Amino acid sequence: MEIKIGIQNIAREIVLETDQAADDIATQVSEALAKGTELRLKDEKGRIIIVPGSALGYVELGAEEARRVGFGAL
Repeated sequence: MEIKIGIQNIAREIVLETDQAADDIATQVSEALAKGTELRLKDEKGRIIIVPGSALGYVELGAEEARRVGFGAL
């Protein structure tokens, strides 16, 4: 699933692909906003993205199954 994170006062957004469920991510975002804690997400490659909850502008959750472009084995 693709996630786009907008950060306050920053023109560029963070875009990542993750295997986590949309409901889990929505819960983490809600907690980060309510408590002012950091938002920690893990992408498909195992990298961890940390964003302070107080700096979040928006979080856009994409479709669960993204269509892949290019050549690859099915």
